[in-house]
This record gives sequence, structure tokens and C-alpha cells, in this order.
Amino acid sequence: MTDPSEPVRFDTKIAVLVRDDLATWQRLNVTAFLASGITAAHLDLVGAPYADADGTAYLPLLGRPVLVFEGDRDALRAAHGRALGRSLPLAVFTADMFSTGHDDANRAAVAAVAGSDLDLVGLALHGPRNAVDKVLKGSHVHP
Repeated sequence: MTDPSEPVRFDTKIAVLVRDDLATWQRLNVTAFLASGITAAHLDLVGAPYADADGTAYLPLLGRPVLVFEGDRDALRAAHGRALGRSLPLAVFTADMFSTGHDDANRAAVAAVAGSDLDLVGLALHGPRNAVDKVLKGSHVHP
């Protein structure tokens, strides 16, 4: 059993990159949607359910940190290209998705645009630490 007071160094990283010109509510919304994509694709990253001292049960969470970064439009475009070049699976959120009302419409909005023309406002990835770091080059940790 591991000592819960000892820091853990994971060999992989979960990262979300959001565009720096978004309103606060948009940044939070994009981050939540993108983290759900990572969770859906990597169920092995989900920890055990929680319970408080009274025995009230709570849902499980991702079992490792999600690091949130920000960058401008060019940083997102570059990160997108680097991730694809490294064959890292991506979750994407485009500006068009702010005007849709449900998941099918979100997928249709992405499908209507060539990958190189997507108006990316966020992306998320999970992969080896060094690969994720290289993909995110040019962005910085969200304040």
C-alpha cells in the first residue's frame, strides 16, 4: 500500500489547453467537456468511489491531476498539429460548439469543417509526460 502523504509522479499526463480569449464561463465549460472526453476514452484513469465519514457515497473522479493550460489561437493550432503528428488521441472543442444545443449537433459542427480549419477553443490529451509537454510547447499553465 502506498503512503497517501507521499507525492506520486505519474508516467502520463492529462492536459487541457484552452484559448486565452474566452470568457471565464466558456473556459470552465470547455475544460469540463474536454475532461469528460479523456475520462470516456481512458476509464482506467478513474479512481474508486469516495465516501465521507458518515458513509455518504460519492462518485469516483479521475485518479490523477488534470493540468489546465492556456494559449492563443496559434498555440492551439500548433498543439493540434503536434498531437496529430505524434498520434496522440485528442478531444477537441470548437467555437461553433458554443452555438449548439446537444451532442449530435456538436459532432455535426466538427464534422462540417476540415481539421486544419477547425476554430479550436480547446483541446485535451492524455499521453506520456514528455510527449504531452512537447505538444503544449508555447502554452502556459492557466492562472
